[in-house]
Amino acid sequence: MAALPVYRWRDAPDGYATRRQLRARGLRPGGQDVAAQLERPRRRGREPLIAYLYRVELARPVRPLTPARRAALAKANAARRICPGCRRDAGYVIPTSLGLCVPCAFPEGVSDGVAA
Repeated sequence: MAALPVYRWRDAPDGYATRRQLRARGLRPGGQDVAAQLERPRRRGREPLIAYLYRVELARPVRPLTPARRAALAKANAARRICPGCRRDAGYVIPTSLGLCVPCAFPEGVSDGVAA
């Protein structure tokens, strides 16, 4: 397999796009392999950030969201709001770092974001 072309940040030629750029245009990679990569240098000897690039002309339109997929997505998002401790809808997505809603995670007097 040949090595991927590497471009510096903001120097990629026209015709290439990242996944996010494709999505903003209503496109998806559509099964194509990565065509190139973009490197953004970082300070203090750290490894550069890498973004993979895809060919725009090979990209396909985003598939429409069907009613069944929309319902499944709504159900999955609703499940992320249910606290496993008290089984109530928290009104927000439960942080995975806590695993519980805030009142269940900190029962000893946390109110309005200020510890008592």
